[in-house]
Amino acid sequence: KFRNELPPEVFLKPLQAPMTNGPKGLRENLQRARQLLADAGWSIKDGVLKNTAGATFSFEILLSSATFERVMAPYVKNLEKLGMQVRYRTIDPALYEERLQKFDFDMIVHVYGQSQSPGNEQRNFWHSEAAKQKGSNNYAGIQSPAVDYLVEKIIYAQNQEELTAACKALDRVLWYGFYLVPNWYLDGHRLGFYDKFQKPATLPLYYNYIQLLMTWWAKD
Repeated sequence: KFRNELPPEVFLKPLQAPMTNGPKGLRENLQRARQLLADAGWSIKDGVLKNTAGATFSFEILLSSATFERVMAPYVKNLEKLGMQVRYRTIDPALYEERLQKFDFDMIVHVYGQSQSPGNEQRNFWHSEAAKQKGSNNYAGIQSPAVDYLVEKIIYAQNQEELTAACKALDRVLWYGFYLVPNWYLDGHRLGFYDKFQKPATLPLYYNYIQLLMTWWAKD
């Protein structure tokens, strides 16, 4: 189902984030990006990326904290190598939240928190109806019948096998839709400690720093 509406990579190609290993890795990625832009009608003129109508490729990254400017700086630097004009705008959290609710932005930094049992929240993240509803979390404005179908499959899965299959399928469709730009990844929590405290020997799954502060004690 939806095979004719989705990129063939969804069905044929394993999920693999772009790699920059080795001295030529980043350069090759930039060359590939430049070719994709050229195929879409964009070329660099006087150091600026423009289309055939003369429009400049420019956009704004909306931030709620200046801290993220440092995080985004390498990404912006590489976009500028392609001739794009990218600027930051850091605003106070209240105004930032208001603009998010109205979808009034070009690009944001966002984390989609997930659980071990995905369900109704996926409709708020990815469903076409959420794209039309101000205040939803479908910030990418995704409107895809295939995504909608898989979201409903997740919500109404009858067992773990169905849920896992639907989640994997949705992951592939979202990945090859290129709605988001993966930014960073950390497979653990960074924590500094002084070895005078003790914690329970058996910890629950997803034990975090808040629970740590609630359950530690000082050694004798």
